[in-house]
Amino acid sequence: MSRRQCGHRHSTELPHHQTILDRTDWVSLATVRGTGESLPAALARLLDPDPVVRETAARDALREVTHQNTVYEATVPVALYVAAVLGHPAVSAADSRHDAGMPPNHPLLVRLLDWLGSTAHDADDECVAVGERHCGTGFLQEYGEMRAFRDLRPALFSAVRPLLGHDDPGVRHAALVAAFPLSEHPDLVAHRGELVDHARRLLATSTDRHRRSRVLDALKARGYDTDALESAADIAAREQHAPRTAGRASRAGTGAGGHCEDPPF
Repeated sequence: MSRRQCGHRHSTELPHHQTILDRTDWVSLATVRGTGESLPAALARLLDPDPVVRETAARDALREVTHQNTVYEATVPVALYVAAVLGHPAVSAADSRHDAGMPPNHPLLVRLLDWLGSTAHDADDECVAVGERHCGTGFLQEYGEMRAFRDLRPALFSAVRPLLGHDDPGVRHAALVAAFPLSEHPDLVAHRGELVDHARRLLATSTDRHRRSRVLDALKARGYDTDALESAADIAAREQHAPRTAGRASRAGTGAGGHCEDPPF
């Protein structure tokens, strides 16, 4: 196991979360503001008995690897650790402070799933295609951090998939949004059909604008006709954002090929 990134290429097995902490050379890995020296302590606190400590730990850990849609060296072991603790009782516990009479929620679990989904989205096939238009076909070869994350998608998916049937709709919807970009990995073709079924259920029940948009975009990217699944709010949001989407696509299409110093995200 590599001490730098503690990963298994194309494996569906996740190392134990403590193994990831102990066998990763965090100081050598780049983050938003420097190196990952502070990450082991922050990640370990995700399992603290105190929910306030856990929430602070999530903020401290994730902000070190979250900035301008960039995949950092430290993103890979952080993603591994996050996936490895999704089933830990401290992470999966319901919020004991929820209002009486309301169903329990799972804020930390949702937050970690949201981060995994956002990071997977920033390393999806569309992002690679944009990078290749800007920087040439060697983009992914040069962007080793993104390539390493993409190689981990089967292992990350194996941790997210069980949560697609969670009792809390917030958890299962966050899991679905994360599962779609992860399932782009060729080894996960067999799982794509079940995600479509989950997507139909989400679109029939959820009013969350962000999650609906991500799921509809994922279905369209895979060739599904979503007209019957869109609400009036979905159509209005799509029309509102159409000019911005077209402008972004136009700028991407005019990018020069060849080597690129930094990823264009």
